[in-house]
Formats: sequence, structure tokens, C-alpha cells
Amino acid sequence: MLNNPHHIFELFKNTTVLIVGDVMIDRYLTGQINRISPEAPVPVVLHETSNDRLGGAANVALNIHALGGKPILCSVIGNDENTISFLNLLPENNISTEGIIQLKERITTVKTRVIASNQHILRVDRETTEDLQNEEAFLFLEMVKNILNENDIDVILFQDYNKGVLTPFVIRGILKEAKRRKIPTAVDPKLKNFFEYKGVTLFKPNLKEVNDALPMQVRAESASLQYAAQSIRSILNNKMTLITLSEKGIFIDNDLEQKIIGTQPRNIADVCGAGDTVISLAAMMLPYTLDMRDIAVLSNLAGGQVCEKVGVVPVDVIQLMREYQNFLQLQG
Repeated sequence: MLNNPHHIFELFKNTTVLIVGDVMIDRYLTGQINRISPEAPVPVVLHETSNDRLGGAANVALNIHALGGKPILCSVIGNDENTISFLNLLPENNISTEGIIQLKERITTVKTRVIASNQHILRVDRETTEDLQNEEAFLFLEMVKNILNENDIDVILFQDYNKGVLTPFVIRGILKEAKRRKIPTAVDPKLKNFFEYKGVTLFKPNLKEVNDALPMQVRAESASLQYAAQSIRSILNNKMTLITLSEKGIFIDNDLEQKIIGTQPRNIADVCGAGDTVISLAAMMLPYTLDMRDIAVLSNLAGGQVCEKVGVVPVDVIQLMREYQNFLQLQG
């Protein structure tokens, strides 16, 4: 096990991560409920505050920055009333806009959540899920290649929300570049392109995504998960698999180990963004010679931490180091 977590966080300060995927705005409308509407049996929320946050692959970039790394975010947004808000949020959070392409034919994805008394009441999504057109995908891939040429990238992270940026053409093109340049890769997949990421280093689905993609029923128990991971590897030829299991932890699989790493008790407030945090930390650790179990434990702790807060938030490194030290003490 990693006895000095400060060492890995020092390494993170020299880690540049290229993040490719679907970005969005997470919009929060908060208020109080004092009555039921006379028009229908629904609560009336008295609006108090509005807050826009970076979501999707942009939340991954936030996590990379919070961990001390340098994120370079590549995605496509629209040219609509929400575009300015998104583009303003990036520099406000120390993230460059260099990898963002605007297309007037698309819209900027916005997930609007209505929250009252720290509980989600309603979510309204405004989005497009159509794949980039051939010419758009080509231009996007060329931009990513240019960024790879101009920067020393330590790891490439695919954050797929099935909103159309990560087309099979784009995925194959970037993986080809990664292999040629010997850059490790990590994927947080969704169903549509689940088996497109052939040759990826680290593949991180959740249990639901595994069940949606595989023909068998996969349970959160070791034997079932081992069979699922073997099935995934037989298709993707990936080196490592992390399967997140919500409150039951993370299953790890590589050439040396297949094991479930349990979670610590948490006061769960909101699971939004937990997967983004897990893949962010796991990807940051890929360039270094680290035990698979260290990757799983730290990722597990990071994902659990953000579940204690309402809304999509990045990881707190100080809290994470403290929790990892406590974990080591419990292990003896």
C-alpha cells in the first residue's frame, strides 16, 4: 500500500491530463417549499438562488485541477444563450477554453435541478444527443491532435455522457494517437460506445452500465464481477477494470488482482458527480508505478467524499489525504 499519500499528490502537480468528452452546465435553482400548488398536486418552490456549475467532462477538469494537475479540456458546445455562461465558468475555475469548439447547429447541454431543503425536487435537461457530423468530428479530432502536438500529455481521459462528442471515429482516432505516443488512457463509458474503447488502459463503468452492456446479469459479488471483467477484457483488451458499486465500493481487476474494495460509512447527500471524481483520481495515478489497490482505495474515498455534499463538487485534497491516513491506520 501507498504509505505516503503526500508523495502521490506532489506527483500530481506535474501531471497534465487531456480530457475529451461531453461537457455541460449543472444549474441549481434552490428555494423553500411552504405549500402545495392549487393548480395540481405538486409542491410550490419559492425560488431563492440560482447557481451554474461546470458539469460532465468539465467537472472532471475541475477535479483534476483540485488534485493539483493541469487539465486540458476538449469538447463541443453550442452557440446559444447558455454558451457565454459556460465559457465564463472555465477561466473562473482556472480551466482553459483552448479545446472548446462552438457549433451553431448544436446546443449547450444544461441540466437544471430544483432543490429545496437539500433535496432534489425536479431535474430538467436541455441537450442534444446526436453524434457530431463527419466533418465536425474530423475537425474536432484534428484539434485534439494539435493539442497533443503542443503539450506534454501524461494521460488521456475519455468522459462519455452519450451527448455526441465521442463518436466511434473520434474515439478510435484519439486511441490511435495515444498508442503511438505511449500515453495511458482512461475511460468512464456509457452504453452507446461501451465497446468502442479497444486497447484502453483503464476502463471504469458502474454496475448498471455493465449490466446494460453485457448479456448476463452481473451482481455485486466477487465471482460475478470477475466474470464480467473477463468478458469486458476479452473484447476491449484493456489492462485494468474498475467497476463502481455505489455503497458497496469498487471492484478492481488486472493481471494481478481481482477484489472488491469496500466503502467507509458516509452520510450521503447527493451522488451527482461521484463517478467524475473516481475516474479523475484513477486517471491521475496511471502515469505512475502504483499498486492497483492504491488506485482503487483513493478513488473510492474521493468518490464517497463528494457524495456527502449537495450538488456537483470537486474533491477536497486535504480531506482525502486525511481519510487515506485513517484508512491505513485501520489496516494496521
